[in-house]
Amino acid sequence: MYYGWMTYSYDLRTKVLAYLEKGGSKVEASQIFGMTRQTLFNWIKRQNQDCLAPSRKKERRPHKIEAEKLKAYIQEHPDAYLREIAQAFKATAVAVFYACRRLKITLKKRPLSTKSGMRRKGRYFKKN
Repeated sequence: MYYGWMTYSYDLRTKVLAYLEKGGSKVEASQIFGMTRQTLFNWIKRQNQDCLAPSRKKERRPHKIEAEKLKAYIQEHPDAYLREIAQAFKATAVAVFYACRRLKITLKKRPLSTKSGMRRKGRYFKKN
């Protein structure tokens, strides 16, 4: 059962509260209507305050860095650092990092360093 953030309609809220007023238990109501008991407690509290309607959904601000432009820039400049990309988009490196994460663009992977590569190969040399 999904217990994430959902907005339930006003009709469903009134149905559930009517069920509770008829004598149904909160546990049964939560199982029948598929919600947590805490949600029911919140609705009962809101019903007492006469504000049962769902709160208005907040609008998200648009992202500062446009996805298509960022993808194109990274394809043109695959070795660019975050700070260089940030300068090109007039943003912070943190904003570029989160934009890349949102677009599932992974960071550069560090290749094996020369020292560790030499260490492995060094085992096979004969010592004089």
